[in-house]
Amino acid sequence: MNPKDFRRIALSLEGAEEGSHMGAIDFRVGERIFATLAAEKQGYGNLMLTPEQQAAFVADLPDVFLPVHGGWGRNGATHVRLAAVSADVLEGALRTAWKLRVEKNTKSGKKPGSRAGWPQKGKAKRTRRRK
Repeated sequence: MNPKDFRRIALSLEGAEEGSHMGAIDFRVGERIFATLAAEKQGYGNLMLTPEQQAAFVADLPDVFLPVHGGWGRNGATHVRLAAVSADVLEGALRTAWKLRVEKNTKSGKKPGSRAGWPQKGKAKRTRRRK
């Protein structure tokens, strides 16, 4: 697999959209990230999983999956080696990350795209003037 395959599969998931965060390509559902190509130059795609899901993927296929270094990895961010992953495994892994994001979006009770504490588009944030 390669970054083009990763993108194609990610965008085939219902409601998935391509975006960008800090100069890196990301994939979102409900305007929230479930996967990225932030480490594309190193040959990786990234999945936003739970630590438990990450542990299962790494245990099953240690030559394909590994935790992202540091705190992101401890929280479930997982590299997938694009050159080593099959299409079926990549699709299943992306679907797992997508489903987790959809479930989190549903539990938060927020409308897709709403940002708590941010002014909505077209509406100015009201502030009081001090005298």
